[in-house]
Amino acid sequence: MNPESNIVDLLRKLRDDTTSLVREEVVLAKTELGEKLSRTSRQVAYLAAGAFVASSALLLLLMALSFLTSQIFVERGLTPSMAYFIGFLMMAVIVGLLSYIVISKALRNLGIESITPEKTVQSLREDRQWAQDKLSS
Repeated sequence: MNPESNIVDLLRKLRDDTTSLVREEVVLAKTELGEKLSRTSRQVAYLAAGAFVASSALLLLLMALSFLTSQIFVERGLTPSMAYFIGFLMMAVIVGLLSYIVISKALRNLGIESITPEKTVQSLREDRQWAQDKLSS
């Protein structure tokens, strides 16, 4: 058997193995990104649903608190129109602060999830090292 044909066959096999390996890595990357996107999408949907329900309940509660606060101001001698203005304004400021806190927390938690496919990147590094080792042997 010709030694040159053995080398050519080995190089072909290395090329084919490397091509297969790269294809498998691409599939792995797609799978990993899909999983991360699915988890993130689910959390965003929960956030939106929770915000909608909470905003409805909060609106009713705030209206009740605003009227109660306004009544306290009326009893202290303010005109009803000024008392309602101040009562509703106080509740608007409180709600604005609470909204800021909740939205900040949600955005911070969404920022924790990285979209980088770490497993795939590590695997590609290992594959590159493997290919370099094979070529240098």
